[in-house]
Amino acid sequence: MQIIKDNQITTDTWEYRQDDAELGDGDITISLARLQQNGDELKNRKGKLGVRITPADSTDAIADYLPNLALVELYFPELADGRLFSHAWLLRNRYDYTGEIRATGQFLPDQVFYLSRVGVNSFYPGNEADLSATLAGLNDFSVNYQPSVN
Repeated sequence: MQIIKDNQITTDTWEYRQDDAELGDGDITISLARLQQNGDELKNRKGKLGVRITPADSTDAIADYLPNLALVELYFPELADGRLFSHAWLLRNRYDYTGEIRATGQFLPDQVFYLSRVGVNSFYPGNEADLSATLAGLNDFSVNYQPSVN
């Protein structure tokens, strides 16, 4: 599977594990509920750990786990909800999170420029056919009126 990370198309090493799935080894993301339930025991597993958050989740809820998370996945379940833009900004500015922040789910190539401005550095559009349009969206504008988090 291919993603965009740091303005390049690259191979993805991460896998999302449903709450009822075996964790196994490797680089995985899990739900916030599973992280809260099993967070301490997950510190010693083989592979990197990430969390998937939704618009309804709170960044405060993952703050204590951030030092152990290599990825925060922002899952957009629908196009009309912009709360994850705020989550990304808070992760970078309030919590000084320096790991990977990835947009997944229902976002548009037109939104990636703005997502990158608030701290998202990785994108999985869900359809590899959309990778080129998503990558091009990172360069939609050459002049910025506001500072970004990067």
